[in-house]
Amino acid sequence: MNTTSFKVLKIAYRPEFIHPVKEGHRFPMLKYELIPLQLKHEGLVNERNFFEPELASFESCCLVHDPNYVKQLFDLTLDAKMVRRIGFPLSKSLVDRERYIVDGTVQAANYAMQYGVAFTVAGGTHHAGYDFGEGFCLMNDQATAAGYLLKHQLANRILIIDLDVHQGNGTAHIFEGHQQVFTFSMHAEKNYPFIKQRSHLDIGLAENITDMEYLKILEDNLQDLFQRIRPDFVFYQAGVDILATDKLGRLKLSPATCGRRDELVLGICMQQHVPVQISMGGGYSPLIKDIVNAHCQTFKIAIDLYNL
Repeated sequence: MNTTSFKVLKIAYRPEFIHPVKEGHRFPMLKYELIPLQLKHEGLVNERNFFEPELASFESCCLVHDPNYVKQLFDLTLDAKMVRRIGFPLSKSLVDRERYIVDGTVQAANYAMQYGVAFTVAGGTHHAGYDFGEGFCLMNDQATAAGYLLKHQLANRILIIDLDVHQGNGTAHIFEGHQQVFTFSMHAEKNYPFIKQRSHLDIGLAENITDMEYLKILEDNLQDLFQRIRPDFVFYQAGVDILATDKLGRLKLSPATCGRRDELVLGICMQQHVPVQISMGGGYSPLIKDIVNAHCQTFKIAIDLYNL
């Protein structure tokens, strides 16, 4: 990247990110409403920091997805087996929500090119592959944004850093063997998805890993990846389901370690002058405050590091 001004923080958000799904999934969705409220309550951001994405076009959604799959999504004609695989009842409002998220991440990638870092309040839909949805993910927002940057020759070497507790199997499926997009997933090995795809680099972690071990593995691999790949753009999936409080995570890491993880990723991006787009990913702690605080911590670290 050439010149970057680290003085503006842009965040993609729409009320549609909170989707009225069945009751069992309402609680995790609530975080998408509470994150902006918490950030504004603490005086870290104001309304000018937020932008409202539009519905991603059919053509944009086909940048990395099978057009037949996308058409069935848009037409609400997915077969029952695929709908079960996704895990949500299929509806126009659900598909529109995903289209807003995809466009938000594409726009956030553009803002990151301009300002160094940008966020999408939702996103991190890394279980959606080329021709399938899975694990509450219909389309892959960061993969689509990577496809957008490549199509418009805005980046040539892209690194996707996925630190959600679950492997980014959909992202791996889309970019397996790709020469310009390098996928790195560091996740709990004995966790969903139980049949994993092949990322360019997968690190499956044991459930009893310590905070110190986790951070050492991450730091060593980040240093190696930036030396070898020399990315000119980074997408960061910053799931907070690595926390010990998370009911689906199976890792036992502290909030401080989650924050240090973010510092390592954003710190090396800043040092190397590589723009980074950040999507929130997973978080399923029983107390909503643990989820929101952990996600807001990622924003705070970016604000401090980039002097925003």
